[in-house]
Amino acid sequence: MYDIADIQDIPPFSMDKMEKERFLTGILGELTAHHYERCPKYRRILDAWPFDVDGIEHYRDIPYLPVRLFKEYDLRSVGELEVVKQMTSSGTTGQQVSRIFLDKETATNQTKILTKIVSDFIGTKRLAMIILDTASVLKDRNMFSARGAGILGYSIFASQKVYALDEEMHIDFDALDAFLKDHEGEEILLFGFTFMVWQHFYKELARSNRSLDLSRGILIHGGGWKKLADEAVDNVTFKAELQRVCGLSRIYNFYGMVEQTGTVYMECEQGHLHASVFSDVIIRNPWDFSEAPVGEDGLIEVVSVLPKSYPGHALLTEDMGRILGEDDCPCGRKGKYFSIGGRIKDAEVRGCSDAYAAKFT
Repeated sequence: MYDIADIQDIPPFSMDKMEKERFLTGILGELTAHHYERCPKYRRILDAWPFDVDGIEHYRDIPYLPVRLFKEYDLRSVGELEVVKQMTSSGTTGQQVSRIFLDKETATNQTKILTKIVSDFIGTKRLAMIILDTASVLKDRNMFSARGAGILGYSIFASQKVYALDEEMHIDFDALDAFLKDHEGEEILLFGFTFMVWQHFYKELARSNRSLDLSRGILIHGGGWKKLADEAVDNVTFKAELQRVCGLSRIYNFYGMVEQTGTVYMECEQGHLHASVFSDVIIRNPWDFSEAPVGEDGLIEVVSVLPKSYPGHALLTEDMGRILGEDDCPCGRKGKYFSIGGRIKDAEVRGCSDAYAAKFT
């Protein structure tokens, strides 16, 4: 079984198509056999497929689990006593949530790989950090799920941090002014969930008479696009308006999910989402689930080398997207780059920012 220590120093966007396919097929094949042996429910799924665990020729052939399955069943490949953390997806009231079981090794590996991927975009130096949320999110267990985990996960990049919003979800200008004064002339990292950044930070700042100079800021944000699309706010508008009201120009969207925590797809300077060497995306035709060609819309399948404590290494999402290209993005990063086209019709609101946004419908 592979050890993350053997691969964690690989530059995250360094492999071309053929090299990456060999690399991922080997590791994902090992993971499939690992979960088949250790997770009885997963074994029954593969036996019903049916699927030969010992005959994997390419990772695209590995059976994918619908993400919704984690709402219905407890799927884990470790004993109960080995579970150190249980992650849950966010959901609106009455919705079932995904339950993801992490052992110490998987939780540690998630942090290591998240660090490698994000550092390729923002550098390795820890930065003063503004969290575009309220500190209450980490105190209220009803709020602490993917949202709280996201804040904690990205806090590893912080040398110091401050929360931009008070408990009433209003901008704490006094705290921000003091923080920015203490770190004058420094690069500042900002993190938040897309809808919340727009609803509680941008909108209040735009209608206030206060100003914040975040021209040296780097914003990482993700989730919540469905509600913003309803308001006719796309990625271009989002970036332009934030630059207008506070000078932010380095803005990186990301795509990810609690079912594969630590595996993130960051947006490059060209506006493309990128798959690192530790993960990949496959676009599936929604009618027959065959692999769709470049440029064609379909359901997004995500694969990741990280899930060892639960069988989440090959998942079919409820999101639509398309591959834009591979190994030839103008940003210079190798691997597939892609775009998201929204959630399939009638799929549940499931992201932490989307679930929060549902309150405003």
